[in-house]
Amino acid sequence: MNALRHTISLVSLGTFQLVRRTRGPHVRGFLLGTGLGLASFSAVTYAHSAEAVDPKVKGVQMDTSRFMAEPITDSKALLADKENMRHRMEILIMEIQAEFCRALEAEENCGQKFKVDRWERPEGGGGITCVLQDGDVFEKAGVNISVVTGSLPPAAVQQMRARGKNLKEGASLPFFASGVSAVIHPRNPHVPTIHFNYRYFEVETAKGEKQWWFGGGTDLTPYYLCEKDASHFHQTLKSACDEHDATYYPRFKKWCDDYFRIKHRNESRGIGGIFFDDIDSPNQEAAFNFVSSCAKAVIPSYVPLVRKHKNREYGNNERQWQLLRRGRYVEFNLIYDRGTKFGLYTPGARYESILMSLPLHARWEYMHEPKSQSEEGKLMKVLKNPKDWV
Repeated sequence: MNALRHTISLVSLGTFQLVRRTRGPHVRGFLLGTGLGLASFSAVTYAHSAEAVDPKVKGVQMDTSRFMAEPITDSKALLADKENMRHRMEILIMEIQAEFCRALEAEENCGQKFKVDRWERPEGGGGITCVLQDGDVFEKAGVNISVVTGSLPPAAVQQMRARGKNLKEGASLPFFASGVSAVIHPRNPHVPTIHFNYRYFEVETAKGEKQWWFGGGTDLTPYYLCEKDASHFHQTLKSACDEHDATYYPRFKKWCDDYFRIKHRNESRGIGGIFFDDIDSPNQEAAFNFVSSCAKAVIPSYVPLVRKHKNREYGNNERQWQLLRRGRYVEFNLIYDRGTKFGLYTPGARYESILMSLPLHARWEYMHEPKSQSEEGKLMKVLKNPKDWV
C-alpha cells in the first residue's frame, strides 16, 4: 500500500531517433531529441491493523514507515478524529496512491523507482508528488495527492455556479479539497495511457452552511486498439460500480464519453471509462464507499494490460503515431479539463503538480490522417464514434 490535477507547457520537439525495441525484458527502445515535459505526483499509506486506527488505544501511532512521505495532516489528528470525512478521504487517497506507485514500480524491468516530493502550500495544506520518469516501461508516470484549504477565488465560484452549485457570486468562500490523481504515459505504444482522479470537496456558504460532494473517474487512452483489453478495463470498472448501484456504470460511462471529447477535433481522447462529479447522495457514507470501490479498481483494470504488452516489439511508425495521439491528450487537458482550470484559478497554486498530465514528448503534424484500414485507422473509428464494451 505503501495526487489535485494536471497539465502544462507544450512540447516543442526536434528531431527524434528511435532505436527499435527488442523482446528482451532488459533491452528497451529509447528516444533522442529535444522536448519539454513536466511531472508531479505522490504516494503514502496508512496502518491497517485495528489497533492502529482505534484512537482509544493508548499510545497508538500511525505507522508512517510504509508511507512515501508523511501525511499532510498531522498523523495524531488523523487518528484522533478518524470519523471526520476530511481525514477518511486523506487516508484513502494515501492508500490508493501508495498501492498504485508500488504496482507500477513492480512492472519496471530495470528497477526504476518514484521520486517523492512532499510540498506545503502557504495558503493551507499541501501535497505529495511522485514521479517516475525515463523508466524502461514508463516514460513518465505520476501520482499526486493534494489536501488543501483556503478561499475560493471568484473564477472558481463562477465555474461551480455554472454546474448548479448554490454559491453566492463574488463572496470569499472557505473550501477544503483533497484528491488523488494519476496520469501514466508508457514507453511502448502498445501499452495504453491511463488517467484516474478521485476527490472530495467541501465549501462553506456565505450563510455558514457546508456543502460537500465527491467526484472522480478512470479512463483509458490506447494508441492501438485491443478489444479484449477494452472489455477487461470496462468490465472491471462496471463491477466496482455494480456493487453500489446497477445504474452507475451506464450513467458514468456515458458521462465519461461526453466529458473526454476533444470538441474541435470531433473525437474522443481515448476509449473512456467512468466519470462523475457532484456526487452527494444517497448519503456521505455511501458516496465515500462508492468512490473507494472505484479507486481500488484501478490496479486490476490497468496493470494486467501493462504486463501483457510492455515487452512487445515496436518501430518508428508506432512511436510516431503514439506521439501524435499524445498531442491530442495535451490539447484536451489544456483546453477543456475542468480540474486543470480550477487548479490554475486557485491562489498559491503549485503548477508543477497541477500541470502534471502532459507527456514527456508529443507531436503535431499538419493535416495528418491515417489510412482507414490501418491499425491507426481502426482506433480512429472508435474515437470518432464511442461504443459499448460490456
